[in-house]
This record gives sequence, structure tokens and C-alpha cells, in this order.
Amino acid sequence: MKLKVCGMKFNPVEVETLQPDYMGFIFWKKSPRYLDGVLPSISRKIKRVGVFVDASVEEILQKVTKYGLQLVQLHGQESPQVCNQLKNLGIGVVKVFYVGDTFDFSLLEPYEDACDYYLFDTKGKLPGGNGYAFDWEVLENYPSTKPFFLSGGIGLENIDDVLTFLYRPESKYCHAIDVNSKFETKPGLKDIERLKEFKKRLEDELSR
Repeated sequence: MKLKVCGMKFNPVEVETLQPDYMGFIFWKKSPRYLDGVLPSISRKIKRVGVFVDASVEEILQKVTKYGLQLVQLHGQESPQVCNQLKNLGIGVVKVFYVGDTFDFSLLEPYEDACDYYLFDTKGKLPGGNGYAFDWEVLENYPSTKPFFLSGGIGLENIDDVLTFLYRPESKYCHAIDVNSKFETKPGLKDIERLKEFKKRLEDELSR
């Protein structure tokens, strides 16, 4: 099970010491976690994920080059054609879908060959970072074999729920747990001790 820490802005070097598998950097200007500046050097072992909302392919490619991004995470209404275009350029593509009390899994079908991963996030006012979880039992009906990221309101306080989910059949294709706002002292500033405890509990339980 992989761990992604998203919404990085103020202390990526400190988060790097925890060795998450992915770090997410937001390039949507309306986000309080928007990154616009120099990104400190971090280990290439940690995959850099750029988060975009309905950005043009040209803008995405510019950020990929500037920040050395290995994957892009698309939170808007990006078409399968856009996803395919990026994928064909050798960029890993994570397509985000928002889940409420229910979800129409037929929405995934056009993207099956157009992206590398799905990400399921809580349906809310903002495209990510809303701070609360959806009912993961919805994923019992997941029809694909494509690996996915689980996101939305995951924090230290619901680590037991996360662990329970990871032992359930619907987690079979869960590739990574994606955390963000529940591990912050302010938007973009991560609480290292809470992240460390979460990662340790996740690793300890799954290594049994």
C-alpha cells in the first residue's frame, strides 16, 4: 500500500524525511495550496504529482518540465482525449472522480485506456481538500481492475476505518492512500508528527 501526501507547499523537505511514495503539488490558482515558485530538491524516489483543474495541455506540460513531475492528477472535466494525449507523451495520468452517497461507475468506461490510475475523492464544494470522507462501501461495485487512489478526508482520527477498508474486498485495487487537509496546521503546511504516526500505523498493521 502506497502513501501520497498532497497539497504540499511550505515544508516539502520535512515531509520528504518520512519517505512517502508520492507528493502532490497543486497548480490550481484558486487553491490556498497553490504552488507558484521554486520547489526544493527532493528525492527522485518520491514521485512528484502535479494537481490540475481543467488546465490546458500546454500549461500542464510547462509545469511538468519546470517541476519534474512524473504524474499529473486531473480534477476537472478533462476528456479521455486530453488524458490520452498526456499519457502518450510519457506522463503518468491520474483521473479524479467525485463520489457522493452513490456513484455511476459507467463514467469510468471512456477513461479505461486513457489513464494509469483513478482517484476517488469526496464530492464537495471544492475540487479536493474538502476534509471529509465519502462512504467507501460505494466501491463494492467497482467494475475495473485499474489501480486507484483513495482520497477525501482521511486523517489520523480515522486510521482504524482505513485499516478496516484495506482488509475488505473493495480495496483489492486500492493502490495508495491520499492524505491532505487532515494533516495540516494551515493549508499547505503539513503536521510532520501526525503524518509520521499515520504512516507508522499503516505500515505496522499491513506488515503483520
